[in-house]
Amino acid sequence: MAYLNLDFFKKKLLKERERILKNIGEINDELAVISAEDEIDDIEDLAELRIENDRDKEIVRILTRELKDVNDALRKIEKGKFGIDEKSGKPIPISRLLAYPAARTA
Repeated sequence: MAYLNLDFFKKKLLKERERILKNIGEINDELAVISAEDEIDDIEDLAELRIENDRDKEIVRILTRELKDVNDALRKIEKGKFGIDEKSGKPIPISRLLAYPAARTA
């Protein structure tokens, strides 16, 4: 396997973690504002808010899974196991890691 610049990938993963955490925080803030609005008496507005609320919760769920992948990849860097396919045990191509550094498989 070609040499992996672990510092490069660590910085990239830390930046991605920061972006994910920021997005989760912003969405959670939005959800808190939506849930605090108790003066909605229009059924259409209420339905629209419920749809937005469900969408935002799904986005948070996806971001949380991405955050787990990023944190797992950072642990792999520390343990010397970064860039190894979890299923086959073979190296993950650098092109795949450049596209998605938290990749678990090739």
